[in-house]
Amino acid sequence: MKQLRVGIIGCGGIANGKHMPALSRNKDIEMVAFCDIIVTRAEKAAKEFGVEGSEVYEDYKELLADKSIDVVHVLTPNKEHSFITIDALHAGKHVMCEKPMAKTYKEAKAMVKAAEETGKILSVGYNNRCRPDSLYLKEACLNDDLGDIYFAKAHAVRRRAVPTWGVFLNEDEQGGGPLIDIGTHALDLTLWMMNNYQPKMVVGTSYKKLAGQRHTANAWGDWNPNEFTVEDSAFGFIVMENGATVTLEASWALNTLDVKEAKCTLCGTKAGADMEDGVRVNGVKYNKQYIEKPNLESGGVAFYDGDCNGSPSDIENRNFYDAILKGTELRVKPEEALVVTRILEAIYESSETGQPVYFND
Repeated sequence: MKQLRVGIIGCGGIANGKHMPALSRNKDIEMVAFCDIIVTRAEKAAKEFGVEGSEVYEDYKELLADKSIDVVHVLTPNKEHSFITIDALHAGKHVMCEKPMAKTYKEAKAMVKAAEETGKILSVGYNNRCRPDSLYLKEACLNDDLGDIYFAKAHAVRRRAVPTWGVFLNEDEQGGGPLIDIGTHALDLTLWMMNNYQPKMVVGTSYKKLAGQRHTANAWGDWNPNEFTVEDSAFGFIVMENGATVTLEASWALNTLDVKEAKCTLCGTKAGADMEDGVRVNGVKYNKQYIEKPNLESGGVAFYDGDCNGSPSDIENRNFYDAILKGTELRVKPEEALVVTRILEAIYESSETGQPVYFND
């Protein structure tokens, strides 16, 4: 089996912190091309992660013109996800696009269409599905341990952790703040657990209440209020076609102690579950209420303590490339990510208009 030749478009934080390290541990691929509008970043990435003779580009279209490249990772600001992904698919490349799928539902829908037209594999970087707690809880849902899940909460709440680097605070580049940045992970995780992708109606509110403050005790240092053009918190109330309800809470800055990120709470007819301190399952058995907490650690012997299956990024990477090389099932399907984008957009729209958003198709 030949090694797949991979190109990286966008060599910033998410590339260096997640994708390229995971790719470097994948023996089925070789990173051969790197592109960034800041060429020095692409040069640094090529030197650290590329094979000998790796190419460096400033224009992504030049990278896509290389017919020997099989796969592209799109790791740019959100504004660029859709058109780069579509161009890559039509250039004959499989694509891993970092989350969120796109700024808008229209853009995301065009991405799905391009994947269908070209027959190439497209996935989106929702690696929180690959955590041990997520995989355990998904197994419980598949086994119908919780029964009919009719109420759920998607949690993406930070007390004071506003990302102050890059373009995170730029609405034009990103499409929003914590809702589209970390709320997208929590919503994806929740819908995946429920296996429910049929939204009926959304009510949303977003706030920019703390963005203008200074001396903020922010985890990454004070933000510049003049550059903070997105919301600092947002909330959604989602009703699904089958009557199930999902609430979504997302914040970078909020005066709360109830802090949790990329987690969900599920309430079903047989049992409930949450992702507090790993996973907790609650219910009634033998006329008594119970709480079960599985041991998710893979340690237990003196000479080994760790996850034998790899990090979430490694597991995500392996699944994507197995789908390409072996035809196995893709864990994150583009049609699922499309629904997440649609709901997030509806929350922003509802907040702006003060009206519910109804889905008619």
